[in-house]
Amino acid sequence: MTHQEMYQQRLMSADEAVSKIEPGEGLIFPIMPGEPPALLEAIGRLTTLKGNTLYRMLPSFPILDLPSDQLKQVSIFLSGMDRKSMNNGGVDLLPNNFSDIPSILTQRESEQVIMATVSPMDENGYFSLGTSPSYVASLIDDAKKIILEVNTKMPRTFGAKNGIHISQVTALIENNFDLPELGSPVLGERDLAIGKEIAEMVKDGDTLQIGFGAMPNAVMEYLVDKKDLGLHTEMLPEKLVDLAAKGVITNKYKENNTGKSVATFAIGSKRLYEFMNNNKDILMLPCDYTNSASTINELDNLVAINSSVEVDFLGQCNSERVQGTYYSSTGGQADFMKGVRGTKNGIGIICLYSTAKGESISTIVPYLYSGAPVTTSKNDIDTIVTEYGSAPLKGKTIRERTEALIRISHPKFRDELIEKALELNYLTKDQISAIMENVSEEA
Repeated sequence: MTHQEMYQQRLMSADEAVSKIEPGEGLIFPIMPGEPPALLEAIGRLTTLKGNTLYRMLPSFPILDLPSDQLKQVSIFLSGMDRKSMNNGGVDLLPNNFSDIPSILTQRESEQVIMATVSPMDENGYFSLGTSPSYVASLIDDAKKIILEVNTKMPRTFGAKNGIHISQVTALIENNFDLPELGSPVLGERDLAIGKEIAEMVKDGDTLQIGFGAMPNAVMEYLVDKKDLGLHTEMLPEKLVDLAAKGVITNKYKENNTGKSVATFAIGSKRLYEFMNNNKDILMLPCDYTNSASTINELDNLVAINSSVEVDFLGQCNSERVQGTYYSSTGGQADFMKGVRGTKNGIGIICLYSTAKGESISTIVPYLYSGAPVTTSKNDIDTIVTEYGSAPLKGKTIRERTEALIRISHPKFRDELIEKALELNYLTKDQISAIMENVSEEA
């Protein structure tokens, strides 16, 4: 049977495709643009669900209105589509390090049904996972069923485990829709100040990991004069298009995947998706490779840049929960903050604004609030950056960390932070004098 004959044999409607799902099976969607919207809608119409679980990460389409005994809905990383429901009890959140997601899902689900949007089949019978290999790529070979939504607008990308052969497919549908887009973040003065501070730490030939959000991406605005940078990251940043065109990112000196930009998923504009399509200079690889400590450790000159919600005097970072609301999850922050410590010359950077809620609260705090998750531990922290500068914490004592963090806090909160530090015995009088002298110089 030819590849085209196998394709036609498996081609059907969305309702027919989801009818292949049996009770008790675990349904696994890729990240954001890789989600199959027509199949998702059809699952909502399915009457035979019982004891099934649906796993999604950064979903770009609404959750399904189904009873949990029919379909339990689990988020691996929250987005605007499931954040409210998670905080109201409708969706459950699965704690994880990004690198561990394939093994965690295998532990939880013995009968996995992979459902994904893919690029059209090539002449060898392979579909590409396109923007979203992430954890799905590592689960393909052992999946019980694979149900695909073929979309001509999904870019064809390359990399180990990125392809699905037609012989592995249980059912497929065709649905040519515009992929979900994420515009470039709007950068304010604080983002640019943080970006400029971090960019000064980046040297020619360094390899970058750029985390999710405006602050980490702001650094790319200040890299146009750098030479031969590399990229090894989770989310492929939109700015890669410009920096590659200008010859800034060449991946020339990377210790692994030399000459290639490496990521595990992408969310961006049509421009980014078009740039990715059939681009052999980009490798889209599984997250248990991109985020593994052994892979990260090979990158001698890695600069890992991620953001947080708050950091305490010990250096603990809460990057997931905003007071009473669970906002996101760990993602790959812990992977890279721990992994970069095993590199030869790497640096791990956590950036955050010095204040939140209209400058009404400090994000540098004596201790994380009760109930806050610790995303990056005090033992894995390296350098903190705010719009007021950088605070290297690696190798420093608690008192030294406290002083360094207060120096980059917002001036309006420094007296209050000093008072708390004294109560905790985290500052000496000499340190207080030095901080106050610093404040006078700024004034």
